[in-house]
Amino acid sequence: MATINKDNPCLFVTTVTRNRLPVFRTDAFKSVACRALDEARCSGGFALFAYVIMPDHLHILADGTLKASDTLRYLNGILSHRVIEFLKQGGFTTSLEKLHAAEKSRGHGYSLVDHHSSGLPVFSEGFFMQKVNYIHLNPVREGLVERAKDYRWSSARQWWGKTAEDEPLRMDLKKIDWRKPSLP
Repeated sequence: MATINKDNPCLFVTTVTRNRLPVFRTDAFKSVACRALDEARCSGGFALFAYVIMPDHLHILADGTLKASDTLRYLNGILSHRVIEFLKQGGFTTSLEKLHAAEKSRGHGYSLVDHHSSGLPVFSEGFFMQKVNYIHLNPVREGLVERAKDYRWSSARQWWGKTAEDEPLRMDLKKIDWRKPSLP
C-alpha cells in the first residue's frame, strides 16, 4: 500500500517526445505506449495511480517504491524501446529519421524522449489530488475532448469509477492508503 507523505512521496512524471514530435497522435501509438507503461510497471515493481498520453508528451503519477531516477529509467527506457521497435516494424522511416540521434555508447541510434524528463516528488494527499486533476484535465485544456472522462488515453474513467472493459492501462488505485481523518 502506498501512503502519501514526506517519508514516502509519490512521483509525478512528465515525459516529452524529442523535439515535441506528435509521436502519440494515433490510437495505435497510444496503445503501444500503454502496453510499454504496463511493462515498465511490472518490470520495475512500482504502482501507477494516474496517467494521460497526449500527442507529444505524457504524465504519470507513480508510487515512490523506487528512486525517481530508476522509475524514469524503467518508464522512458521501455517506452522508447517499444515505440522505436513499432516504428521499425511498421516501416515508419520518416518518423524514424526525425528521431535519429547521434549513436550513443550503447548502440542506440534513435531517441524518443527529450532527456529533460522530470520526476516531481508528491508529499501530500492534497498535492497528489492536484496532480491527478492536472493529468486528467490535459486533454480538455488541449481541446481534444470536452470532458476528461471521455478521453480514452487517460485514467480519468477509473478515478470516476467508470472503468471500461477494454481499458488501455489499468491503475493501481486500490494500493493507495488514504490517510484516515482524525475524529474530534
